[in-house]
Amino acid sequence: MTDQTTDGPVRVALVDDQQLVRAGFRMVIDSQPDLTVVAEASDGLQALRVLGQTPVDVVLMDVRMPNLDGLSATARLTGADGDGSGAPAGDGGPRVIVLTTFDLDEYVLEAIRAGASGFLLKDAPPEEMLTAIRTVHRGDAVIAPSSTRRLLEHLVTALPASSAPAEHEALAQLTDREREVLVLMARGRSNTEIAGDLFVAEATVKTHVGRILAKLGARDRVQAVVVAYETGLVRPGS
Repeated sequence: MTDQTTDGPVRVALVDDQQLVRAGFRMVIDSQPDLTVVAEASDGLQALRVLGQTPVDVVLMDVRMPNLDGLSATARLTGADGDGSGAPAGDGGPRVIVLTTFDLDEYVLEAIRAGASGFLLKDAPPEEMLTAIRTVHRGDAVIAPSSTRRLLEHLVTALPASSAPAEHEALAQLTDREREVLVLMARGRSNTEIAGDLFVAEATVKTHVGRILAKLGARDRVQAVVVAYETGLVRPGS
């Protein structure tokens, strides 16, 4: 569905049922020499058809759309729905950034579980959107902005208590240092900042992060952070 080895501009797809929103995003993205919009869709079903034919690196995916919502479309794109219709995580599928409004889209956490690589508030400044696209394309997840952390905390606390497991058996496999790194990740710290906090080399932090993702079975940092919140390792507002 995508070829991540391209040396050209990052190829972006816009999936939103509001044409004016797509037009605004396209104008901002196409103004950058290293980014280009190569596809648009107005709902999830159309997105799956278009992305099945057009190589894309990063998808900006709205949540609420007719025919097929962004949650289901994200799961199919990443292969998280289990029906084999999408590209499995880590197998060349496009990275998905979920477009959301802070107060309304309380199911966005499900999109993260479905393989999305981060949140982007629809009213975020253009610079934040551009940074999010570049960050996700590098293979990182968008969790650092304070607005994203607040949104994640809001969504986690909005979940019914019964839907959040009391314990995640994989946490028991983490070393004390790996737990420490996971907590800092959940607080929105970058690898560079974590290295400074722990007085270690950034390469060491990257090694810890890789081991954390592997032990938790997480696609990327966002999914690892969700585990940290759901299990109570990190509390909202802490």
